[in-house]
Amino acid sequence: MRYLVAALLALACAAAAAQTVTLAGSMGDKALLVINGTPRTIAVGATQQGVKVVSVSANEAVVDLSGKRVALQLGGAPVNLGGATSDGTGSQIVLTAGLGGHFVTSGSINGKAVQFLVDTGASMVAMGQADADRLGLNYKNGPRGMVNTANGSVPVHRTSLNVVRIGDVQVYNVEAIVMPAQMDTILLGNSFLTRFQMKRENDRMTLDRRP
Repeated sequence: MRYLVAALLALACAAAAAQTVTLAGSMGDKALLVINGTPRTIAVGATQQGVKVVSVSANEAVVDLSGKRVALQLGGAPVNLGGATSDGTGSQIVLTAGLGGHFVTSGSINGKAVQFLVDTGASMVAMGQADADRLGLNYKNGPRGMVNTANGSVPVHRTSLNVVRIGDVQVYNVEAIVMPAQMDTILLGNSFLTRFQMKRENDRMTLDRRP
């Protein structure tokens, strides 16, 4: 019996160490966290699955993980209960639909936080010039092209994104276009999505990295 208890404790510790936490957003005094791939809304002072929210601001949440305080950045890399940063070698992304049935998620491009809107009708990741400038992309020296929009054809710059990250999944060398118009969010198009096998069930979308 003693050995059985020890084995169970070891399994519990392993499960705890594997738990990942990511900041997806905030609403007032509540943090929108993704714990082990599942979205959770947790108020300051409350605890779920061993994660206690200590404070919340627009782009950061401080959480207590097994007695250790960790600052989670919006769109930053996940951390586990030991406080270690994920190395980005994950293989699955799980998204939950928001208002209007759209899939919006935080992430990063070249290490800088962004908000993505999944758009299966977009051939590439697409963003406005303001976002491209903020991210420090050297798009103005890239090849030019034309794309069709609801307002007609518009000129765009083509570029390549070194690293696109969502949760603990990183994808490298992702093609993108930069549009002259102001855009509210960055469209996560097929230059990223085709790297994954996509499955949707009701308001849940799962992206599994292709081998």
